[in-house]
Amino acid sequence: MLISKNDLPVLLDRILGEYEVYAPVKEHGKVEFKKISSGTQVCLQYSNSQKPPKGILFPQSEKMFCYETVQDGVRVDEICDCSKKVIWGIRPCDAKSFTILDDAFKNEQYRDPYYYKRRENTVIVGFGCNRPGATCFCTSVNSGPFDTAGSDVFLTELEDKYYVEGITEKGKEFIARYQLPDGSPDTSRIKESAVVASKVNLDGLKEKLDVNFYDEIWDSLWEKCIGCAACTYLCPTCHCFDIVEEAEGGKGCRVRNWDACMFPLFTLHGSGHNPRPSGKERVRQRIMHKFKYFQDKFQQTACVGCGRCIKNCPVNLDIRILLDAIQQRESGEGC
Repeated sequence: MLISKNDLPVLLDRILGEYEVYAPVKEHGKVEFKKISSGTQVCLQYSNSQKPPKGILFPQSEKMFCYETVQDGVRVDEICDCSKKVIWGIRPCDAKSFTILDDAFKNEQYRDPYYYKRRENTVIVGFGCNRPGATCFCTSVNSGPFDTAGSDVFLTELEDKYYVEGITEKGKEFIARYQLPDGSPDTSRIKESAVVASKVNLDGLKEKLDVNFYDEIWDSLWEKCIGCAACTYLCPTCHCFDIVEEAEGGKGCRVRNWDACMFPLFTLHGSGHNPRPSGKERVRQRIMHKFKYFQDKFQQTACVGCGRCIKNCPVNLDIRILLDAIQQRESGEGC
């Protein structure tokens, strides 16, 4: 199906009548995903947003429930975000990141009700990447500029139109209700011209990480890191969190906040012992989690190659260089 670029704001206004719509909005020179009130607010001429849209389904801070002491005991008020949402125009790397969050939050052993309810009520509209950025390496992590994984609906940008495809049953039902014009243009030329220049060799990396936990290479890889956690807070797949009680005068709420394995307090025990006492252990944990532990458990790498950690690191600690250094080590050396 096809939609004219000029008609897109009108379509979004129609969708706003039924859904909360989150889309890329450009403000102060930066693009962020925000809840929109008009289709004219949307900016689809962008490389990628600085912050990933994961916060729409997994908020940076959220109240899980509130409580109050009453005469008979304690009254608990459950909090449920049950609104119907559309996330419009996210890049394939960010759409795929939701499949990774799915593994963490709604797997066979555990189903997080807060994430799951939002995910269930959200339509993901992916947006093909005609011009990948210099720091993107999505093709190295089993993805690509037109990967539809994680999307319910997928848009491919043509000269003056968007080609709209329904990927999942939810997506097909979604676009059917808006009666878009039929059309099946040849998009092969556009897809072939979208070149991802940056490459990372992951062949055999998992096997090396299986045996190099004590390798001396970790003594040097972390040295530039200042522990700011920009890489984890801007990562679309990182999902560590802390839970706190905010209470006063017999009333309170349980609140979940993003946390990061790059912070010293993240693993600090009540006894005062910290099993990851320095940046060395924390950088090792980040690499191990994304390229070994997550793969051990869920059979996929917890990285989508979006390049945000590269672009936003204040000391230019490039994950591609770290992975290449590990690959250059002889298997088993120093283990």
